Amino acid sequence: MCSIFCCTSRQIDKAQMQRCFDKTVSRGPDMTALDSTPSGYMGFHRLAVMGLNAEGMQPFWMGKNMLVCNGEIYGFRALRRDLEAKGYVFHSKSDCEILLPLYAEYGVNMFSMLDAEFALVLYDGNTGEYIAARDPIGIRPLYYGYLSGGEIVFASEPKNLVGFVAGQIYPFPPGKYYRGGKFISYCDMTAVGGYTNGSLDEICRNIREKLVAGVEKRLDSDAPLGFLLSGGLDSSLVCAIGQRVLKKPIRTFAVGMDTDAIDLKYAREAASYIGSDHREVMITREDVLAALEEVIAALGTFDITTIRASMGMYLLCREIRRTTNVRVLMTGEISDELFGYKYTDFAPSAEEFQKESQKRVRELHMYDVLRADRCISVNSMEARVPFGDLAFVKYVMGIDPPLKMNTYGQGKYLLRRAFEGDWLPHGILYREKAAFSDAVGHSLVDDLKEYAERKYGAEWRKIAEKYAYHAKPFTKESLLYREIFEKYYPGQAAMVSDFWMPNKSWEGCDVNDPSARVLSNYGASGR
Repeated sequence: MCSIFCCTSRQIDKAQMQRCFDKTVSRGPDMTALDSTPSGYMGFHRLAVMGLNAEGMQPFWMGKNMLVCNGEIYGFRALRRDLEAKGYVFHSKSDCEILLPLYAEYGVNMFSMLDAEFALVLYDGNTGEYIAARDPIGIRPLYYGYLSGGEIVFASEPKNLVGFVAGQIYPFPPGKYYRGGKFISYCDMTAVGGYTNGSLDEICRNIREKLVAGVEKRLDSDAPLGFLLSGGLDSSLVCAIGQRVLKKPIRTFAVGMDTDAIDLKYAREAASYIGSDHREVMITREDVLAALEEVIAALGTFDITTIRASMGMYLLCREIRRTTNVRVLMTGEISDELFGYKYTDFAPSAEEFQKESQKRVRELHMYDVLRADRCISVNSMEARVPFGDLAFVKYVMGIDPPLKMNTYGQGKYLLRRAFEGDWLPHGILYREKAAFSDAVGHSLVDDLKEYAERKYGAEWRKIAEKYAYHAKPFTKESLLYREIFEKYYPGQAAMVSDFWMPNKSWEGCDVNDPSARVLSNYGASGR
């Protein structure tokens, strides 16, 4: 991960701007720059992953144009060869160096050409305008706000903008670019022109091939690589594919509570089967409560399930950073949004299942993708998310919805069937879905709830009224998280649309806790 920043005005307190930008130096601790444009400033904190020498440092310049980008451009070597054939000269091995030549050739049309996870800001020296863009899923973070004079400011995280911009901070919409004061869509990952209706064997083969390709392209790194392994289906598949492609032991990492580490035994089984160099990290109730405030400050959210799931992930990533040289982590996010959660078993129709999937994909940047980015980047590492591969997501979104519903007696059946064979032990491949925050240990969530219960008395609802301006807390636990959030991001709750919850309009899903543990179909999950 890296951190980018762009202020489109010179009429500011530069020292204050530097302080705000430096709040995210952990995203890019290797090199730092804050350079002037003719009308503003561009900043870059670098985490060197591709092209490790100083020539890969940003901002990049080409003629009058200037750019900062936090991103990974897959297949960039072929694009660079094409550009070199047209006369462009490159000075580093950085994948992002191709972006200014691409802009010179194709303008803003280049965004729809990219197979990438990215957030960027480009200054066009010929027109004097600033252009910003974000990848179609929002895997790389980007936020914006406005100065009192109306000038726009962009930054990787909202913490860069708190106290610097006037009023509300906004997440930059995924799949759009900003130009001339407007946000223009260049890609909608949830739009489906027509559905795929092949045989199950054909569909599952395509799922397997596209996911393998998504993992393989993300193994390209000049910095040491590791894998987060929960023992659930999604992370286990990413690890199994990575091990097979690399043909050498990968480094896998798992986390669990010291009292009831449900997932660790499954992670250990998966690691043993694929032959990875595996490490376990045990955490305690004291670790969780001590880290709660710093986790919420890092996340920039009040959402219950995001915070719960971040506790184990943050503490694991912190330990990886402290004790290893790993700088890139492969993760298993974005499978549930495509293939279904436990609660989507209650979808009343295939149409409703598809609508829910579309909603979840559109909102990923506020929930699971945000969690993975912040937990990893605040510990100065980069997250890579193979299930977010654009070709893979487009394909799965286009599978005829009835085929994705749980009519097989097993959730996410298509994904499981796609990897039958010798990829994973059968018990891992067909293990029931368990929420990560619960499977780290049920005690993790229980300890957080108990802490909130002790902190607040009978008058907690009156305290919650202070935050009724958006997504009012509805439990003591949610109030605890909201009060910490407001300490670091006062008045900015609208950055997150609402609490992540099952679809309450569906029968069986009208619950007051986001954990799948409260659903009637949870069954043997998480045991």
